[in-house]
Amino acid sequence: MPVVIPEHFLRFAEISPSWSRWIDRLPRLMSSVLAEWQLQVDGPVATGQGAVVVPVLTAERRPAAVKFGWPHPEAEHEHLALRAWGGSGAVQLLGADPHRSVLLLERAHADRDLTTVPVLEACQTIAGFYRRLHRPAIPQLDRLSDHAKRWANELTALRVDNLVPRRYVEQAASLARDFAADPATDGALLHTDLHYFNVLAADREPWLVIDPKPLSGDPAYEVAPVLWNRWDEAVATGNLRNAILDRLYAVVDTADLDEDRARAWVVVREMVNVKWAMESAGAGRPLDAHWVTIATTITKAVQR
Repeated sequence: MPVVIPEHFLRFAEISPSWSRWIDRLPRLMSSVLAEWQLQVDGPVATGQGAVVVPVLTAERRPAAVKFGWPHPEAEHEHLALRAWGGSGAVQLLGADPHRSVLLLERAHADRDLTTVPVLEACQTIAGFYRRLHRPAIPQLDRLSDHAKRWANELTALRVDNLVPRRYVEQAASLARDFAADPATDGALLHTDLHYFNVLAADREPWLVIDPKPLSGDPAYEVAPVLWNRWDEAVATGNLRNAILDRLYAVVDTADLDEDRARAWVVVREMVNVKWAMESAGAGRPLDAHWVTIATTITKAVQR
């Protein structure tokens, strides 16, 4: 069965020259890996924001999936995190070629993720994974404190753009500065992008986590993605602040996290999201005003 890359994914070549070069090489890379690893294509490909995933059968006829990821720093150590977890709560790593950003993984059910579960139940499921995933960080990972130190300086640029209230920028920069100096900011192996789309139904366990962007950090940092994903459902409740806080409480209570640290990291992460939106607009793409609105709304909601 030939591998057909969806047209919408091919259009990612327009994002940047590095994307264009990688997508241009992708068909040949796929053919090479499938041949070298003796893999047989076993269904249509799935795509995410930064990868093509091909269902395959191994030489032993084991169902698996091979992930071809766009090489970028956040995904550099994905294979190390999966290896450290050893299949406990996450898909098993069966093979890796990190230099080519290719992973051979246990196959999960790409057509069913936690968006199929009521949102607060899904939040509790995600929070239940934290205890399994948050083990001592492996030494190769970047430290969250280093990111916080950089963000404390970079966030000040938002003050001159008036994209968000100045008080939120100042608050986020101050919190980031405090976190950068806090020993508790580092030390745990974090997923950092654990949300509804990154938990798939599976056979070995009911649900398995995929797609880590690992850091050595503070478990309370993990919470924010459950707030900004499934956004339309939060809006549809008619009480957006309560919907956001219900998710926050579901995660914090289930995982027994420090609520104040979780709120503080949400503020930092949302203002960093605004910073990224601004930088993307500066690179020639239109400003994602909706993303900025989400970030501002969540920041306001988690204030004491």
